Amino acid sequence: MKRVSPLFLVLLVLGFFFATYNLLTMIIHYKTSSSENWDLSDPIIRMPENLKEGGDSNSKYHVALTATDAPYSQWQCRIMYYWYKKVKDMPGSDMGDFTRILHSGKSDNLMEEIPTVVVDPLPEGLDRGYIVLNRPWAFVQWLEKATIDEEYILMAEPDHVFVNPLPNLAHGKHPAGFPFFYIKPAEHELIIRKYYPKEKGPVTDIDPIGNSPVIIRKSVLEEISPTWMNISLRMKDDPATDKAFGWVLEMYAYAVASALHGVRHILRKDFMLQPPWDLEVRKKFIIHYTYGCDYNLKVQPHKDHSVSNLLFLKYTLYAVIYLPFEDEILPFWPYFVPQVLLSELALQGESTYGKIGEWRFDKRSYLSGPPPRNLSLPPPGVPESVVRLVKMVNEATANIPNWDTLNHG
Repeated sequence: MKRVSPLFLVLLVLGFFFATYNLLTMIIHYKTSSSENWDLSDPIIRMPENLKEGGDSNSKYHVALTATDAPYSQWQCRIMYYWYKKVKDMPGSDMGDFTRILHSGKSDNLMEEIPTVVVDPLPEGLDRGYIVLNRPWAFVQWLEKATIDEEYILMAEPDHVFVNPLPNLAHGKHPAGFPFFYIKPAEHELIIRKYYPKEKGPVTDIDPIGNSPVIIRKSVLEEISPTWMNISLRMKDDPATDKAFGWVLEMYAYAVASALHGVRHILRKDFMLQPPWDLEVRKKFIIHYTYGCDYNLKVQPHKDHSVSNLLFLKYTLYAVIYLPFEDEILPFWPYFVPQVLLSELALQGESTYGKIGEWRFDKRSYLSGPPPRNLSLPPPGVPESVVRLVKMVNEATANIPNWDTLNHG
């Protein structure tokens, strides 16, 4: 047997070191990935104690969203309606019929594609450029004029995509809502008290929600809606309230109106996710693409070390077994080590946090017409929620007829 050279021993030690390191890294990575795939926390943030033992109502709910005839609203409604039809009859869904409540006061070119009821907008100038102020008024009119067979209503928005079948999350008279981190009634108590007097109770009785997404009994919404509309108008008329609440003013108005009627919502954080801040879809039900998703390409360590780990193990074992008998193996190592190091690097998407990135998806990029079909997918390393969103948009646009021509401004 040939005498083993010192160089071989050094390489052998290094090989064992790298193999052990990468094996441990692979195990840790696997355990971390596995644990991330399980959401062990309770998605229900708050529910009345007497309801915790019971199941969902299992009653059908009517899907309703308010919209305008602007191209920006139209293309979102078309995608939303596509995914409603896709998941409506899936196991676990309690969806009933669908209505687009069009508060433009006149029909548009989607009347035959999407079930629509036309209602009047607010009198000219009353919304002061805040188009969302028409939402409560639209629901008031729709509830008065429409025949709704379902006992419950889901208040949704055009930029909602159903990512999983949605059951009825409400329980009896208790609606289900999504807790928004930026709706904080307790931090605006002086303003809230203008609309919710002390005799009604503590400000903490006001839920941190907006009107959407909310699943609510139709009779309860009929009681709340006029109050919601009136408080929205009062808040918009008050400069201090308007300044404090800004674009979420109508959401605060719904939360206050609900509390005035003694309605508390079951808070479900699994009701919705909002890319790019929510990274994974998991078992959540709705993707809300209100935020822009922007990423730059950056060379950085690859998140998945499995390829390089296996290479290290393979060639280290090869060296241990065959190196004492093969003169030709030594020249391999100077080539192998750089290749393994390169395999640890990859182009990854890096969020630009509100700045326009090299890759982006932002609904506001398409104010005057729909996005093109077959949008480019995000770069590697971008959160799964963003990838899923773009794939769902692409599927919808590929299957909706006349996508590129119907709703251009």
